[in-house]
Amino acid sequence: MTTARTIRMLCAAAALTALTMPALAQTPTPWVLAPDMGYGYDANGKTFAYKMGTNNAKFLLKGAKKVPKNTLFFIGENGQLYMRSGPYLEDDGKFKFGPG
Repeated sequence: MTTARTIRMLCAAAALTALTMPALAQTPTPWVLAPDMGYGYDANGKTFAYKMGTNNAKFLLKGAKKVPKNTLFFIGENGQLYMRSGPYLEDDGKFKFGPG
């Protein structure tokens, strides 16, 4: 498995976990990600969490890319995980893509 793919899987799993939780009336909820954990989103759309070690951290970071700030992850109607860079909040702090 390539490092870039691993990082994408980690981000996707974190996003999927956060997005599958019930929405709380537009109250943003921070993700709970641990630095010693890896998160995967596999080819079948399943998510996984893995305890990570430190002996191969350099290999993991090789080819990895940082997720840009102002990135939104979401699940489309087709069940596919997507990401969108750019603003996702209105000037008053409300979510642009919320209900009604």
